[in-house]
Amino acid sequence: MEIYLDNSATTKCSERVREIVCKTMELDYGNPSSLHHKGVVAENYVKAAAAKIAKTLKVSEKEILFTSGGTESNNLAVIGAALANRRGGNRIVTTQIEHPSVRMPMERLETLGFEVVYLPTDAYGVVSLDALREAVNEETILVSMMQVNNEIGALEPVEEAARIVHAANPRALFHTDAVQSYGKFMIRPKKCGIDLLSASGHKIHGPKGVGFLYIREKTKIKPLMLGGGQQAGMRSGTHNVPGIAGLGEAAAEIYENFDEKINALYALKEQFTGRLSQLDGVTVNGKAGRESAPHIVSAAFSGVRSEVLLHTLEEHGIYVSAGSACASNRPSASSHTLKAVGLEKELLDSVLRFSFSVYTTAEELDGAADVLADALPKLRRYARR
Repeated sequence: MEIYLDNSATTKCSERVREIVCKTMELDYGNPSSLHHKGVVAENYVKAAAAKIAKTLKVSEKEILFTSGGTESNNLAVIGAALANRRGGNRIVTTQIEHPSVRMPMERLETLGFEVVYLPTDAYGVVSLDALREAVNEETILVSMMQVNNEIGALEPVEEAARIVHAANPRALFHTDAVQSYGKFMIRPKKCGIDLLSASGHKIHGPKGVGFLYIREKTKIKPLMLGGGQQAGMRSGTHNVPGIAGLGEAAAEIYENFDEKINALYALKEQFTGRLSQLDGVTVNGKAGRESAPHIVSAAFSGVRSEVLLHTLEEHGIYVSAGSACASNRPSASSHTLKAVGLEKELLDSVLRFSFSVYTTAEELDGAADVLADALPKLRRYARR
């Protein structure tokens, strides 16, 4: 038995994605910058992918910039926008619960003289809009707020936040890290006032190593990758055609029968959180239901270290996460998100994240809950010895 519940870390590729990736690697392998027929065929894959993604967002395909993934998209959005708009001010606003690929570029900008304001959240991980109103002024050039927190699934009010930002300072840019929300919500950047939006392929059953950044037309942003001038000079380097083709297919596929998929995910989340709430010493973090992301459940298991419980589940073929996969190579780093929401200190090292996909079943979640119910009392007895 294998139960994969770490889909916020990565998802398996769909069959349609696998087929188009293989085709572009084996048959249509030309360089899209080449002028011959093989290059034109490859270029058509890139154009088709941009069109597929743009359709899901109701934007122009010219506003889609392909990157190596969410980290590069976030770095480009934050650093590129800050450097391009520095003459307009030096204040940047973000939150205390951002992914490291936003938080660390912010720290780099602070060393360059930018002022960065970090907004607090409530106990559910939802950013304070009152704090945002106070933070945005005429010196603000950029606000970056994730739409879904990658650790606890908190759903941020990005549309209302963007309205507040643009009302307070029309020149300020609004960026959202949508790596955990693209494919889980209908996102309309132009309607919502989003100027920059980051997404990643391997979170939506696409390939690893590819993502995109939506850049609203006429938005000032400086490139970070210099060289051959590909993608209108915004991101030099030979296009990753297999990855881009796969990303486009994944984007189109994930939004097919969308409501049905999302309703199913919320039903699974309700089922699983219900089972967890019946277990002694288990606290589910964040909000429930439609006020949160449909695919993420974070829970604290008092008296049991997360690493121990993670490996216990793994022995039963159940794969989960102890937090953000991107921070797993830094085990000494405590979660900024869990600290920001005020989780009790003794529970910080007792949290697991369970994350679902369109392939997750009710039977799998019941199986995971059964193993937890059996394992927790035993692990707690060992811990008390």
